[in-house]
Amino acid sequence: MNLSQNALQITPSMTLEITAKARQLKAEGVDVIDFGVGEPDFDTPDYIKEAAIEAIKKGYTKYTPASGILELKKAICEKLKRENGLFYEPEQIVVSNGAKHSIYNALSAILNPGDEVIIPVPYWLSYPEMVRLAYGKPVFVQTKEENNFKITAEELTAAINPKTKALILNSPNNPTGAVYTRKELQDIAEVVEETGIFVISDEVYEKLIYEGEHVSIASLGEKIKELTIVVNGMSKAYAMTGWRIGYTASSLDVAKVMANIQSHTTSNPNSIAQYASVTALTGDGVAIKRMVEEFNKRRLYAVERISKMKGLKAVRPQGAFYVFVNIEEYVGKKVNGRKIKGSLDFATLLIEEANVAVVPALPFGMDNYIRISYATSMENIEKGLDRIENFLNKI
Repeated sequence: MNLSQNALQITPSMTLEITAKARQLKAEGVDVIDFGVGEPDFDTPDYIKEAAIEAIKKGYTKYTPASGILELKKAICEKLKRENGLFYEPEQIVVSNGAKHSIYNALSAILNPGDEVIIPVPYWLSYPEMVRLAYGKPVFVQTKEENNFKITAEELTAAINPKTKALILNSPNNPTGAVYTRKELQDIAEVVEETGIFVISDEVYEKLIYEGEHVSIASLGEKIKELTIVVNGMSKAYAMTGWRIGYTASSLDVAKVMANIQSHTTSNPNSIAQYASVTALTGDGVAIKRMVEEFNKRRLYAVERISKMKGLKAVRPQGAFYVFVNIEEYVGKKVNGRKIKGSLDFATLLIEEANVAVVPALPFGMDNYIRISYATSMENIEKGLDRIENFLNKI
């Protein structure tokens, strides 16, 4: 069978594989602590759910414009102006089926076959796969732990060549939780402006910040704004992962191409979720504040516990809901005669021996790390970290 060679090169999501393994064990009655999850454990706030129910009652269940309803585009524009100092018109907004879809739309709109996209390492595992699906070439730039795994202007400059089309920037970052400072973004913006490449700025975790502040690189001047495709969505901040609403803000030329692509691929995002998102964006934000406060308590506890464990080093996250953990000291060692060759072996042994699911960092581009999500209850965090500590003592 002669299938698409481009599609066949795409690797499955390892985070989904770990989650599926954890669910399978739970279905079999095993008490598994799942630190692999990439979504808030909080329920969608009631006022958003009520808005969705009201939309159904009003009959808002038909097709909408492919790139989103005007009410939502206006709400997004107001949000960007109010919170990010960014001024866009509704026609510059494209609403999609989640932020992942938004990123793929952006890549499809700007890439020609062979164009290169710079991706700082570690990265969210879907970035390189989406670049490849859009017929581009991912170019990985290794960042340094001492710089909290953030790409510098110097590292970016060294990676740019005539084939470079874009940089994918993610702040707050998945998997590290790193947050770029205004100065760091200004330095990167200067390089981008000089070279004329695009920036795809993934800001989906922007409201989940505990140290520092969120700055959108597009807010640093008109020139960098013109070159930036801002990506955001409802999933993380509003606990709306299943509602599948993401959006982009960009130059009008790029927005038109993305809207055209979407009109021929998925058509409009879910109509009911769009109307609920209008309410979410115009709400008072109290539910978000409470969620962030709880995440921060968990973050501080998890980092302190992990940092005290034998042989582990936790990278202190400033945002998102992950701890990036260095397991290098255990690579090459054995558990019950089985050698730990890297993060995948470590994660496999951990779920089999201790019933704890974590995400190996191999698909993030760094094999001597694991990612632990604290988007679960404090009780689960305490129990899960106890199990990890007992597991380490056996090595």
